[in-house]
Amino acid sequence: MIPIQEASGSATFAIKIHPRAKKNAITGELGDVLKLSLTAPPVDGKANDACIEFFAKFLKVPRASVTIASGQSSRTKVIRVAGLSAEEVRKRIAT
Repeated sequence: MIPIQEASGSATFAIKIHPRAKKNAITGELGDVLKLSLTAPPVDGKANDACIEFFAKFLKVPRASVTIASGQSSRTKVIRVAGLSAEEVRKRIAT
């Protein structure tokens, strides 16, 4: 299981994005990061928007609760989810 940090009412975890995939899905783990396939291209922030939208729906939180803490222009990003503990995020990813 990937490490999920918790600080000041939010949980953070690392992901690696595979843009222009056939479907939006979590495809596994790669070391300490979660692998995420997205159909959106990595152009004009479309993949970032798709990433935020995916995790908001997947974790059942409002879109405003999900942000990219670092890695805006990189395939490897850190996602911050406000309002969920690390344990809650871990449970929702595991299902």
